[in-house]
Amino acid sequence: MKDIMEYIGMALILIGGIFLFLGALGIYRMPDIYTRLQAGTKASTLGAMSTILGVGFIQPDWLVKVIIIVIFIGLANPLSSHALARSTYRMGVAPKLKSGIDAYKKAYKKQVKKHTS
Repeated sequence: MKDIMEYIGMALILIGGIFLFLGALGIYRMPDIYTRLQAGTKASTLGAMSTILGVGFIQPDWLVKVIIIVIFIGLANPLSSHALARSTYRMGVAPKLKSGIDAYKKAYKKQVKKHTS
């Protein structure tokens, strides 16, 4: 049984390493801050969660602590990237759009009008 847990842990660590590499590649290849943030957040969330969970499978004594850390990463990482993207947009950094559609622009104007009135 212990061998199976170790193999699962090693596989999760390998999967996590692949996701982290792909996240770094996405950050390097994407054209603007918003797509880089999205690529980095998704990949680093999955990569970190897989890697840490793999350590939990290899060291079963740590599994409860590892699950708490994974839940924290699953909640905190997307929230922090949303806050970064929103503040970047509010600073005036426009996304590079091929379609020319900025869906957040109308909502942002409504929010500004609501708060200034």
